[in-house]
Amino acid sequence: MKNKILIIAAHPDDEVLGCFGAVSKMIKQGYEAYTLILGEGKTSRNEENIENQKSILENELILANNIIGVKKVFREYFPDNSFDKVALLEIVKAIENTKNEIKPDIIFTHYENDLNIDHQITYQATITATRSLPDESVKEIYSFEVLSSTEWKYPLSFSPDVFYDISDTLNLKLKAMSCYKSELKDFPHPRSLEGIELNAKYNGMRVGLKYAEAFKSIKVIR
Repeated sequence: MKNKILIIAAHPDDEVLGCFGAVSKMIKQGYEAYTLILGEGKTSRNEENIENQKSILENELILANNIIGVKKVFREYFPDNSFDKVALLEIVKAIENTKNEIKPDIIFTHYENDLNIDHQITYQATITATRSLPDESVKEIYSFEVLSSTEWKYPLSFSPDVFYDISDTLNLKLKAMSCYKSELKDFPHPRSLEGIELNAKYNGMRVGLKYAEAFKSIKVIR
């Protein structure tokens, strides 16, 4: 039986920014990967033609996940940047439903002290939904950083202790992010292709690699 990965992210494109370099590498090694996106991702921005923008984002989400071979994308539509207005139990149950269907071994999700409230609550709900009961499938949980959010939370506190060498999969991460044309920005915005590459280069340099993704280990059961 293949080991399974579940990415739990608040918004479309968080999954790419957070862990697509590592996950695409793991898929190449034989893992099965799934993505759960909890939030609808657009309405807080007051953009024109919002329904059309949401439709575009949904198409971008599927295209991006197909690039690296994610087996299935699960979808919830909690209100953008308003997860704090939803009962935490609702979000926990949404995560539990997906988790119980696929029974992942490894979860990648947000960092608990991220700037974005939806990211914070996604982390909290994920930890609640993966309590260490005797029949719990999840044995490893890692928090990722999301450019244009994690690094804007002052004082800075994201201190990674796990680094994945993505020297051979950064191109896939960039290709997947290129699908999110409605979300990409121009450099020097962090959420740009150049910003993503520079961050991967910086994380790689920290541990003697060309390119790396950085994570904070939350729970690892050996």
